[in-house]
Amino acid sequence: MPTPSPLSYAGLGLPGTELAVAALDHAREHTDPVVFRHCLRGYLFGRALGGARGLTAGGDYDDELMFVASVLHDLGVGDSGDDRFEIAGADLAARFLRERGMPKDRVALVWDAVALHTFDGIGARKGPEVMLCHAGIAADVLGKDRDLLPPGFADRVHRELPRENLAYALTGAIVDRCLENPRTAVPLSFPGQLVRRHLPPGALPDWYDLIARAGWGDRPVRGRGAGSPRESGGPDR
Repeated sequence: MPTPSPLSYAGLGLPGTELAVAALDHAREHTDPVVFRHCLRGYLFGRALGGARGLTAGGDYDDELMFVASVLHDLGVGDSGDDRFEIAGADLAARFLRERGMPKDRVALVWDAVALHTFDGIGARKGPEVMLCHAGIAADVLGKDRDLLPPGFADRVHRELPRENLAYALTGAIVDRCLENPRTAVPLSFPGQLVRRHLPPGALPDWYDLIARAGWGDRPVRGRGAGSPRESGGPDR
């Protein structure tokens, strides 16, 4: 018998396995409520987008695994360590799963889903669970492929799981984490891209800054995109 979830959202059909319920409770305990609801919407949107692509839960992909990856994918936003939030979250999710005896290959798949969820397009190379996890996250934050969701589905999900300006709230939480600990904002990473707007010009180097400082004496060459935006007459940062 599936273990009943203490957070059973009527009609949404969340998985009720022991592992799924444990992951749900863990995410609720260790994630800000606004971000927690995003994680649940990410799963629901990912599952719906899978259906739109002809993929069946339990047949074409492991629904429990996709759910666990989705609900745990933002654990790192609230972590106080030195890794960027995606890696911190992946490590925390993997620890949670190892403590429950999950096989190494399944732990590795969830780790990949969490660690790579800010890398557009990479999910399809890692299997349907990772692909759908990433698709659901992108739909909820960026509206990607929202037109493929069943009519009225997003409205029903939002009634159960209100957004509360999720995209800006999540961005702000990531930026705050980076400002509190600059080591979590590697210059060319997704968090680095977000926090750069909140720092003085040049405080966090971009790619052109890094190659200019490499020390080998390389100079811009002629050709489109060869120089920095400022050198080539493009807009400044």
